[in-house]
Amino acid sequence: MKIFEQWESNIRGYCRAFPTVFKTASNARQVDEDGKSYIDFFAGAGVLNFGHNNERMKRALIEYIESDGIAHSLDMYTSAKRDFISKFADTVLTPRGMNHKMQFMGPTGTNAVEAALKLARRVTGRQQVVAFSHGFHGMTLGSLACTANDYFRQAAGVPLDHVFRMPFESAPGGGLENLEEHERALADPSSGITPPAAYVLEVIQAEGGVNLASKKWLQRVQEIAHAHKALFIIDEIQVGCGRTGSYFSFDGMELDPDIVCLAKGIGGFGTPLAMNLIKPEHDEHWSPGEHTGTFRGQGFSFVSGKVALDYFDDDVLMKEVATKGDVMARSLNELAEKHADKGFRVRGRGMMQALDVVDGAAAKAMATACFENGLLIGPCGSGGRVLKLIPPLTIDDSDLEEGLAILKKAVNGVMEAA
Repeated sequence: MKIFEQWESNIRGYCRAFPTVFKTASNARQVDEDGKSYIDFFAGAGVLNFGHNNERMKRALIEYIESDGIAHSLDMYTSAKRDFISKFADTVLTPRGMNHKMQFMGPTGTNAVEAALKLARRVTGRQQVVAFSHGFHGMTLGSLACTANDYFRQAAGVPLDHVFRMPFESAPGGGLENLEEHERALADPSSGITPPAAYVLEVIQAEGGVNLASKKWLQRVQEIAHAHKALFIIDEIQVGCGRTGSYFSFDGMELDPDIVCLAKGIGGFGTPLAMNLIKPEHDEHWSPGEHTGTFRGQGFSFVSGKVALDYFDDDVLMKEVATKGDVMARSLNELAEKHADKGFRVRGRGMMQALDVVDGAAAKAMATACFENGLLIGPCGSGGRVLKLIPPLTIDDSDLEEGLAILKKAVNGVMEAA
């Protein structure tokens, strides 16, 4: 690892938590150069919903490359893009009665959020947006202004303006009563509060500690947004693409977002892709080429992303997600019950589950013990106090059980030593 320490920037982070050199990977396992195998409950921070080197996608990509398929095309028309757009519309949008336009921008989630913010401000003629405590929306300046984590915000070096912060439903001061107070302020011309361009939120705050919003609270935010002619933007970047047991985390909640931000898992194979779903009446406010980017719609990601959508042709995978999610939740609840005196809590939906161990130092020690015993898992939330489990949706049952056993041993070991 000396070559990395000598030449790579000090900014590197995940490698410090997983100090080894990985060489190969398959489905829910990574293998390092020494031949040690690790069960992956991290999955590229939610990118690898369909596992490492997914066989279906690998075959499709190899065939595409060998046939001299277009790898890079800016936003020109290609066969691969047409196939992806058609498949996404037929599989995701049409069955939900959604007629949203697909906008491809730079290849990461923060690019999707930046584009959504820019369009919301264009549509409404307003500057300020509402974002919520504990939310994470990206690291570039616009999305970082919406991100709540102070450690990330301090790196900006400039003021992060034009965002009004409200408490998320589960945060101190949050809930329906807070929303009612907010709307009363909007109606009061002497409150100093004016309608924003948009309300930006995650249905499940992944990096924020796996905090879940209720249907009723989300509907109320949407009602307020639309009543005041603001856009309602849902950031699905980590929790979408089947992670919660349906394609969108907001499925079944009777929500009608103006913009949906997607990235991470939609490329399928781990190749980068980001996309916003935009209501047509808002998309009309864009002028051609007004928001651009060199890598907006990479050919390989269209190919593998189309294959990923095949998993949603039926409900087989989503039933497996529900079953495996229940297994994960039961295992975590056993740990929480054992350490109830320490205030442990379990949160999650589908195959995004989390154990809040209250103490960030303890969570870090637990994650380190997991790594030493062959499990990759990452802390998140305030002070890093939450252990988040986001394995590939395709993980084998045996790997899932073994990973949960390693986690149980690590958590109990740290608590016994405390």
